[in-house]
Order: sequence, then C-alpha cells, then structure tokens
Amino acid sequence: MRMAIKFLFHAALMLALPLGAVAAAPQGSLVIIGGGLRPDNDAVWQRIVQLAGGPGARIAVFASAAAEPAPVAAAIVDSLNRYGADAFQIPLAVKLADSDFRKAADDPLLADAVRGAGGVFFSGGDQARITQALVRADGSRSAVLDAVWDVYRKGGVVAGNSAGAAVMSSTMFYAPKTVFATLRGGVTDGQEIAPGLGFIGDDVFVDQHFLVRGRFARMIPAMLKKGYKFGLGIDENTAMVVDRRRRVEIVGSKGALLVDLSHATTDAASAGFNIANAVISYLDRGDLYDLSTHTFTPSPAKAGGRLAQRKDLVADPVFSPDILGRNALVQLMENLMNNRRSEAIGIATSGANSPLPELGFQFTLTKTRDSVGYASAAPASYSILNLRLDIRPLDIGQSLRTQ
Repeated sequence: MRMAIKFLFHAALMLALPLGAVAAAPQGSLVIIGGGLRPDNDAVWQRIVQLAGGPGARIAVFASAAAEPAPVAAAIVDSLNRYGADAFQIPLAVKLADSDFRKAADDPLLADAVRGAGGVFFSGGDQARITQALVRADGSRSAVLDAVWDVYRKGGVVAGNSAGAAVMSSTMFYAPKTVFATLRGGVTDGQEIAPGLGFIGDDVFVDQHFLVRGRFARMIPAMLKKGYKFGLGIDENTAMVVDRRRRVEIVGSKGALLVDLSHATTDAASAGFNIANAVISYLDRGDLYDLSTHTFTPSPAKAGGRLAQRKDLVADPVFSPDILGRNALVQLMENLMNNRRSEAIGIATSGANSPLPELGFQFTLTKTRDSVGYASAAPASYSILNLRLDIRPLDIGQSLRTQ
C-alpha cells in the first residue's frame, strides 16, 4: 500500500509539476555539495556565504531531509554563522516532532522569511523527504518552495549537501538499489527515480557521493531512462558552484565527473545493460566547465600542465578488478593517461556471496583524438577530459568454463 501511495504521489509530480521550468532564467547560483561536507572546508562554506551576500547574509537552513531535523539544522546554522552568515532554521520537515509539515509548507510567515533571505541551504539525509515536505500532494509547489525559487531567481544562492544536492536536477534518485543492482535491473519512475526540484534545469542529471561510492555507473541507466545527455556527479567534501551563466566551478577537496551521452548508443538486441561511445571527464578542484558552450578551462594550477604523449611512459596493462570501488574510476583514468596504451579495463561484479556471482560488467576506457589530461605539480592532481566509455555484460562463469 505504501509503495502504491508513493507511486501515485510521484506520478502526480511528474504529470503536474514542471519543476525545472521557470519564466525567466534564474540570476542566482547553485552550490551542489557531494556529501560529507566538513566543518573546516573553508572554500565551500565561505563561497556559500559570499554568494548569499557576504558577512551578515541571511541564509535559510532546511533540514527537511534529516532523520533528526532540529540538531542537524542547528549544526548547519552554527557552521554558516562561524563563516560570517546570519543563518536561521526553517522548521519544515517530515520528521520534525510536533509539527505538521503540510501546514508549515504553506505558512505565509515562513515563506516570507525564506523570501527575505539571500540564500538557502538544504541538508543531507533522504532526498525523498525534501520533495515530500516542499511539494504539495497534488504536485504543485508549496508557498515555501515558491519562496526558495524567488531567492534563486532574484540572485540568491541555493546550496545543498548530499540529499540537498540530489534534488538539484529535475530527476533524482528516490529509492535506489545498489549500483550493481541498478546496472542489472535498471530504474523505474516512482521507484528508483522520481522528480527533483530542478534548480539546475531539465538538461543535466545530478548525483552525489559520486566517486567514493562508485555511483557513476548508476547514473548512466537513469540518464538513458529519462533522456539526459549530460550528467554531473560530485564527490564528497566538494562542491560544484553553478553561476547564472551556467558555468560550473569545482570547489573544495576533490572533483566531479562529467558524463556525456550525446553520441552514445545501446544495443537493444543484446542481453543485459550495455552502452557504447559514452564520454567521461574528470573535473578537478579549480576547474571550470561551461554547460552552455560545453567548454573546459583548467584551474590556474594546471594551465600550463597539459599532458603530452611521451615515449618513456609505461606500457603495462591498465586494469581495475573493482571499478565500482572507492575512487577506482578516477585512478584508472589517471593510470591510462600516464600509459602508452590506449585502453583500460575495469570489472564490476556483484560479489562472491551474492546471487549469480559469476555475472558482471566490463567497463572499457579508450583514449581518442579528443582525450586530454592536465596535471598540477604540487600537490599532484589531474583533470582528464573526453575518455570514451563502453560498458557490456560479462559472464565470468562462462569465461572461466571456456578456459
């Protein structure tokens, strides 16, 4: 019964609420944080406060996604205030004790408080709770959500960490399976995926905890299902700052992955998930990517560090036995760029103790004429653009039996 209610609610969202559609282009910025934001990440916290108006900026904090909203909101308010903001909690959450979230979502006083702020911050937790709290049951925007959009349209900042990042695109993961199970079984509207709040627009899919948890592989089936050509996945303790011209700057600890399916194809006649000619790029901190022109600008630290093919590079096989492992994809990309070989292979399996452990997927990365890397000297870090990615099912058991 609960799943049926969920499905009907999100079906109403999909039919009745074009959340990403606005009359005029927003003049504000987005700060999309991949989760695990540390209290001492000066670059991200300071940027949020700066974009909200600088010292003394009013920032409305939503802990709507949290299982315990009050202490989570208090901690975020404290962090923002330590960086110079005048932050305050919006008491609107499904899990907030002694509160009716439906009434709160349409409270004109709360809506006015949000509208008077220079910025909004959505906490981590469960992104389904954010849409449940802020979107009416009929699929229309609540008064408070309208106020959040007003802040964004008029030049304020909308920031979100983890679950707060997931709602930035018009489609979000709602009740996802594991990454491997998503590759095996795909995604269904109203179950694994559902409408987000659409701040970044309808053309870019956003995901979080991306490289640490190997989530790049689950993004691709979701993008194919909904027709997205571009996806951005941001890693932990790191943010994508998207300005009003849709330029993306990577800020914080690590980086983000850009997935481009513009020229990708699938073979419907082949059993199992497959894709050919996808293109992936790793954007490191300080890099800029323009979503309107699809152009890349390396960070100042890498401006003169374009990698050249050298004869002294190793030519060992480039391989990962667990491509879905922690940061395994980026490591494989770096190893390929520092190798004379043109191809790298990564394998994903469901694990030895799982059903059908002999089934897996092969991920093939290939350098093309468009592939390029940039490196900084100290500390050593890489930006890697335009590696081709192909994914195909792999019957490991069959391969072993034919040896």
